Amino acid sequence: MKETLAAATPLCPHFGTCGGCQYQDLTYPEQLRIKRARLTGLLNDAGVEAPLNIELHSAEPYLYRNRIRLRIQRIDGQLRFGYNIRATTDFLPIITCPISAPILIQTAEALLTTASEDRDATFWLNATAEVELFANDDLTRVQLTLFCAPRTRSPQGSFIRMLTALQTRAPQVTGAAAVAFDPRTGPTGRTLAEAGATGLNYVVANETYWITRGGFFQVNRFLLATLVHLVTDNRTGALAWDLYAGVGLFSRVLARHFTRITAVEANPIAATDLRTALSKLNLNHSTIESTTLDFLRRAVLDRDRPDLIILDPPRAGVGIEAGDLLNRIAAREIVYVSCDPTTLARDLAILQSLYTITALHLVDLFPQTSHLETIVVLQRRA
Repeated sequence: MKETLAAATPLCPHFGTCGGCQYQDLTYPEQLRIKRARLTGLLNDAGVEAPLNIELHSAEPYLYRNRIRLRIQRIDGQLRFGYNIRATTDFLPIITCPISAPILIQTAEALLTTASEDRDATFWLNATAEVELFANDDLTRVQLTLFCAPRTRSPQGSFIRMLTALQTRAPQVTGAAAVAFDPRTGPTGRTLAEAGATGLNYVVANETYWITRGGFFQVNRFLLATLVHLVTDNRTGALAWDLYAGVGLFSRVLARHFTRITAVEANPIAATDLRTALSKLNLNHSTIESTTLDFLRRAVLDRDRPDLIILDPPRAGVGIEAGDLLNRIAAREIVYVSCDPTTLARDLAILQSLYTITALHLVDLFPQTSHLETIVVLQRRA
């Protein structure tokens, strides 16, 4: 018998055509039910011995994103912003995005309006393929990144003039950059121009993080404190490793409860921010700019063993080799933060040879979409 799903009226006029959201036509409780069932099924299929109870954590299911990335394209002579049409790379111009913090769409609108009136803004938007907007916790500051053709040549003073013109309409934009972008391979790492502040402060649970423009940070502004609480609360010891540390969302808090923190991050921008922050807290804390796999290959040969390991990998997960190395290192406790349940199930199947899952949390960082975040607490068996 075909399953009946609880329907809802989508808030977005682009739903069904836009590739961003998959679940706006379902009630929010139904979305959570589907995600819980999917997570349970993937863990069962992988042979993972998980607790029957999955703790759900959710918040406001709209207006939650603090960061969005839009395409810019000229349609009938007019610049428009938008996303991809579902299951294609075709451009879809949009007028709204209900999962985004309102200030981000307002800033995008101001950018296009400025480009229609200001020569410097027109020049830069004509060279732009995509634009990223990132807002701070109280939505009073926005960072802007334009992804431009690699051969773009900046007229002297043009980028600063563009930002100044934009700020008359959008004073929340405190800094901006244009970076070289290859449509086949993505950002090249080369900055073409920049002006204003190089990043912004973001407050989570009374901890202030400096995020340099281009650094990774979690996107759900309503659940960041919950995420930090679930990963860090009531955890203390001599040594903790924070792998895939980013700007230190977790290690900055853990640093107050562990004698030493070793934070590992491959992205040089995030690693620099984290190194500066941890050194101010305690000289015993260290930041290593490295991939997690390379770090583990070296660490397995050392005698130093952590009490706690935090894992927060990208969608590819930890991987088979890293999972085997983690079992050899045999920390007392691992907290695994996952944004992909398929790779999570694969990794847990490896770790369960030494560890028992003692808690399983589904944190819905991406409402209206099929994506889900999971936090798994693993204790080493005696």
